[in-house]
Amino acid sequence: MSKVGQKIEEFQAQAYHQNDIKTIKLSDYKGKWVVLFFYPADFTFICPTELEEMATLYGEFQKVGAEILSVSTDTVYVHKAWHDTSPAIKKISFPMVADPSQKLCTMFGTLIEGVGLSLRGSFIIDPDGILKSAEINDNSIGRSAKELLRRVQAAKFVRENKGEVCPASWEPGKKTLKPGLDLVGKI
Repeated sequence: MSKVGQKIEEFQAQAYHQNDIKTIKLSDYKGKWVVLFFYPADFTFICPTELEEMATLYGEFQKVGAEILSVSTDTVYVHKAWHDTSPAIKKISFPMVADPSQKLCTMFGTLIEGVGLSLRGSFIIDPDGILKSAEINDNSIGRSAKELLRRVQAAKFVRENKGEVCPASWEPGKKTLKPGLDLVGKI
């Protein structure tokens, strides 16, 4: 299973993106921040609310150099059908990754074994392919795209400002912390 601080191994998968079915690889996004946004299934209840919110903030993610890849165990054809029929999902312009083999869900620890669905997982990968943040929720708990964006902004700030760290609820423009040398590595 992928762990925070470790390099993510290369993967490829089919995705429904911009009215087309494509094969994408993690290496296609080298040099960018990547947000993997796992959800249980298309045509469900909470999922469209989360994905619509991600679609609404997609431009903000792109402004900080981040790309979003939503992932479920559905096929690309189910993604297409959902995109074609749901007003909320029609707003999505980022790749909708298909994981019917459950390889990615297994790799990131979101697979509900025996059920074949994913838990709600949010993962932030830095431009070098290192996992910087991982969050997995029960499927009854929807996530906040604003909070996920804030975490990407914080990870990016820390990467670009060596020696500084972001305190609780930090947002761009707010004060950061500079830990003493005796605390480095113990944060």
